[in-house]
Amino acid sequence: MPQPTPPSVLRRPRLWIGTGLIAAVVSMLFALLYVGGNVNPKGNLRDLPVALVNADSGADAGGRQVNLGDQVVAGIQKAAEGDKSFDWQVVSREEADKRLGRGKVFGALVIPKDFSATVTALASPQPAPQGKAATPPTLTVLTNQSAGSIGSSMSSQAAQKAAHAASAQIGQELLKQAAAQKAPLPTAAQLKLADPVTVTVADGHPVGSRSAMGLSAFYYALVLVVCGMLGANLVNSQVDTALGYLHTDYGPVRKREPVQHTSRVRTLAVGMALMLGMALVMGTLVEVATVGILDMDASHLGLLWIYSVATIAVVGIGSLALFAAFGTPGMLLATIVFVAMAVPSSGATVPLQALPGFFRTLSEFEPLRQITEGMRAILYYGAQADAGLTRAWASMGIALVAALVFGFAVTRLYDRKGLHRIPSPADVSETAALEAAAPAAG
Repeated sequence: MPQPTPPSVLRRPRLWIGTGLIAAVVSMLFALLYVGGNVNPKGNLRDLPVALVNADSGADAGGRQVNLGDQVVAGIQKAAEGDKSFDWQVVSREEADKRLGRGKVFGALVIPKDFSATVTALASPQPAPQGKAATPPTLTVLTNQSAGSIGSSMSSQAAQKAAHAASAQIGQELLKQAAAQKAPLPTAAQLKLADPVTVTVADGHPVGSRSAMGLSAFYYALVLVVCGMLGANLVNSQVDTALGYLHTDYGPVRKREPVQHTSRVRTLAVGMALMLGMALVMGTLVEVATVGILDMDASHLGLLWIYSVATIAVVGIGSLALFAAFGTPGMLLATIVFVAMAVPSSGATVPLQALPGFFRTLSEFEPLRQITEGMRAILYYGAQADAGLTRAWASMGIALVAALVFGFAVTRLYDRKGLHRIPSPADVSETAALEAAAPAAG
């Protein structure tokens, strides 16, 4: 039989059609998922949580008690009625700090205790005491990069816009009061009264300088997922090589072990056991590289190590289950599940509230979102359970059970139906005998 040449192989339509279809689907799918999730965050923005703190104690203005902080809150809430982009959560300063420290809000607008007093002092006809300048009214915008830089930026922009709108509204009232006093004001004083409030921006929950501006949790989580997938590919090929199903090339040298006929269930069990060992090695080295060598800001190092090993193990076991069930297409399926659909729905760069509805639905079960939230809790929020760590562990446990049940159920079904990867010698002999008997029977 003549040996095929490269030109003859390239002339095969099935080679071009099969490869072309796979390449077309992969490229289209990755483009739609990656770009589709991030192309229009402002247009998709819904209910981004922002804390609104009113600590204003009020002030006496001409014999009547006023609380301008209440007016600011009411103005923001009224403006929000026609705009569902932001979820303004009116809370105390203590509660706002808790939510910032757990990643539950992306920022805050704080109205200080003396807000009414400092505003009314501007309109007072009485001059300030000798040698003491009037304190300008201030509103503080708090950011939260630990919850995501884009979400924090959106929150900051909204809070600053609301603060400046409140300042303009208060300025109009001050100018009316000044005009009623029938005392001419210098132009500089009029300009000061027209926009009386100073808006300051501060970090509501600071992260370390070596935290990738709040993105180190995402990058670390992504490394763990990739390590789990790569580890599963390595384990799958090494187990097949050890069982003689595949040969190994070392440059020009080819080596192949004797074929060891075994069931699919046992093959999967061997692979998962090896994956657990690889997870210990890979999880340890990931932490050594990031924390020990790169000096990434991190605490709770023991918990970080356990979490890293467990994540790699679960992703690896899940990938092996897909490989066992679907064969070679399982590798592509694992890439789609753990990367293509996971990254844009993780909420790590673009917040979940700024994603299209399809990706918000994906985020409820896609692993990278849960892994990233758990990692944020460990790296930024003191390993608090309700900062995402409990959800991450629970999701990881559910995923592990699902992978084990699915993988062993499918492989056991294949074994019971006799769908072995390589027929045993008895099966080969029986098949050959049937083929030899067929012409004679004819």
